[in-house]
Amino acid sequence: MLAQIVLFDGFDPLDVVAPYEVLHAGGVAADGALTVQLVSAEGPRDVPSGIPPLSLRATGPLDPARAGLVVLPGAAGRMPDGPGQAEEDSVPAVLARALGTGLPPLLAACVGRPELCVATVCGGSLLLAMAGLIGGRPAVTHHDGMGALADAGARPVEARVVDDGDLVTAGGVTSGLDLGLHLLERELGPAIALRVERLFAHERRGVVWRPAA
Repeated sequence: MLAQIVLFDGFDPLDVVAPYEVLHAGGVAADGALTVQLVSAEGPRDVPSGIPPLSLRATGPLDPARAGLVVLPGAAGRMPDGPGQAEEDSVPAVLARALGTGLPPLLAACVGRPELCVATVCGGSLLLAMAGLIGGRPAVTHHDGMGALADAGARPVEARVVDDGDLVTAGGVTSGLDLGLHLLERELGPAIALRVERLFAHERRGVVWRPAA
């Protein structure tokens, strides 16, 4: 399986690096059954994060036809204190700029493939909601953004990870570790997930929410 982690200008580095390392370690533990790639809508390029001067290198384009798993990070910044306070470097402003690129149609193609799992960390779910791609679906984001997530049409759920089948969302920044481990358990089995959990000396916490059967 190919996992692609999406970079866009202003992304939060920890949203990317945490699941990248977990998924990569799982792929190694599973003898290459999972490979991980950093991508962007534009293809190979150096992508500036929201914490300058740090940037990461996208090595290829986001490809909904090839990927079996797509992970979308959030943005680095803060939530506005009130209406009309969406400063240029706030999370909603950074996400809005990402919506003005070639990313939304690619994300729409990802969401439109039920066999492809789209996962998000922190504000990544808000980006999907702002793009009109997860209307009415259960999702979680950083606690400061739950109201904005509801305003954008998603159904906020108070949980560490929300697993709605082909859409898996995780809460605040550090939840990228828990998201990665949950995805390993889903895709490669609990033995691989436990092996990586021990490697990272990280005990998963919080609740994985799933819809009632």
